[in-house]
Formats: sequence, C-alpha cells, structure tokens
Amino acid sequence: MKFKTAKINAFRTWGLLLTMLGMGLMVLGTAGIVFWGSTGKVFAGIGLVIGLISMMASLAIYFWAGMLSTSAVQLECPECHKLTKMLGKTDRCMFCHTILTMDPAAANITAEQLKSQQLNH
Repeated sequence: MKFKTAKINAFRTWGLLLTMLGMGLMVLGTAGIVFWGSTGKVFAGIGLVIGLISMMASLAIYFWAGMLSTSAVQLECPECHKLTKMLGKTDRCMFCHTILTMDPAAANITAEQLKSQQLNH
C-alpha cells in the first residue's frame, strides 16, 4: 500500500517540489555561464525562464492550498485527538494518517472496503 497523506499536505508537497525544481533550474542555468563562458548565457536564460515559470506555478499551488485550507472542515481525529482539516467526503488525518469521513455510508469500514467501494463507483 502506498503511503497516503492528507489532501492539503499533498498540495503543499507539490508546491514545495516545484519550488525546489525552479530554484535548481535557476542555479544550474546560471552555472552554465561559469562552465561555458559567454556561450552559457543561452543556457542561463533558458534555465532562468523555466525556473521562474516553475516558481510561479508553485506560488499558484500554495495560494490554492491556502484558500482550500480556509474553507476546510476542522475536526478532531478519533485516533490521535489532534485538530485536523478535512477536504471532501473522505480525507486523512494530517498527523496520524487515519482515514476520516463525514459520509455515514462510508463510516466504520476498513481501508480495503473503502477502496473497493470507491472502485465500484
């Protein structure tokens, strides 16, 4: 079984990956000047532009996750008793990754039963 996390944390992880990718491309593009001199300016320009686009996409994802977080339902996790946020009908606890649901039809079932129920719909 894959390691699952809360939906909001997944969005934030993608934002962080895009930030790291953008910064890496910018640094590697600028390093092109060091390695290839004046001909590396083309690589620097390409790296900086693609890195900037990646950073802007990261900004958009972080903004979107923040807006989702403000409207998310807050509830107490039945396992770890910490306050967590939930998006949609089912989500996972941000801390202990317990499956949470607000849907009475999906409550009190195992993860395998929930997965098979989602595949049938």
